[in-house]
Amino acid sequence: MLAVAAAIAAFLPASATAQQPRVHVLEGGPTTVAWGYYWSEAPPVLRIESGDIVEMSTFLTSSPPRLERAGVPADEVEPALRAVYDQVTDRGPGGHILTGPVYVEGAEPGDVLEVRILSVEMPIAYGYNGCSGYIRELCEGVGTRIVRLDREANTAEFLPGVTVPLAPFFGSMGVAPPPDAGRWSSVPPWIHAGNIDNKEMVAGTTLFIPVHVRGALFEAGDGHAAQGDGEVDQTGIETSLRGRFQLIVRKDMSIEWPRGETSTHHIAMGSDEDLAEATRIAIRQAVALLGDEYGIAAGEAYQLISVACDLRITQLVDRKMGVHVMIPKSLF
Repeated sequence: MLAVAAAIAAFLPASATAQQPRVHVLEGGPTTVAWGYYWSEAPPVLRIESGDIVEMSTFLTSSPPRLERAGVPADEVEPALRAVYDQVTDRGPGGHILTGPVYVEGAEPGDVLEVRILSVEMPIAYGYNGCSGYIRELCEGVGTRIVRLDREANTAEFLPGVTVPLAPFFGSMGVAPPPDAGRWSSVPPWIHAGNIDNKEMVAGTTLFIPVHVRGALFEAGDGHAAQGDGEVDQTGIETSLRGRFQLIVRKDMSIEWPRGETSTHHIAMGSDEDLAEATRIAIRQAVALLGDEYGIAAGEAYQLISVACDLRITQLVDRKMGVHVMIPKSLF
């Protein structure tokens, strides 16, 4: 708890640390999940004030029978996951089990929801990697791999002699999309964020999301213990996660696409069915970010991106492919 309190205090301005925000606990379960969608009409399962903290548990994206067939002992499958599969019938169009939505008082269309990722924990000692994705023919003869997580060393032996460092993050964090988008599948990311699968979204990172409906309707899930940029086979090391988020309504910001911020970088994002278009969106959003944060004119910002920033393929497998631009703070 002391570590969490310190993380909260580090995020807050000095004037705000005198009064600690309220902490809400939201356990994932049959009555607290949205299976496969972000939606402006989804009824909230929790209401909070701007600045409050939500501690929530989330589930990996696989069924108990499938996990058991892949080699997970029955007594290691989470009882709450079994309950969700047994009791939740309102599913789709996507497949991710998302915890929420959370209604943030005061959030209105045109605002920005600042999501401070205070902590990310791995409550179970395993994850899995499937095989599909970008070059499916390479999956011939390969099935779902159960990966044991060494949570003390923060590593996982993926293959004999091959050790992967763990950096857990939520692949999906988002708000409801605009009402005319309807019940949006949990698979493709968009301007509401959602399934961005950006491995930079670890504890300590802040995600900024444009708000499209009253209350924002924040959801999270699709936990990863580790993932490479691109997520080429459609999965990282998929696992259940527990996280703490501080949700703050920003009336002083206006953005078109989600943005991120770490201790060392600003992150601009874009996604589209066409990778080239996703790249153009990300570059334009990086130009806008540099203008907003540092007052740099568009043409000069474009030049700076070419000289000193890195474009990365976030993921290739979520219908809308993702690109993000890493802008080092050390430049300024």
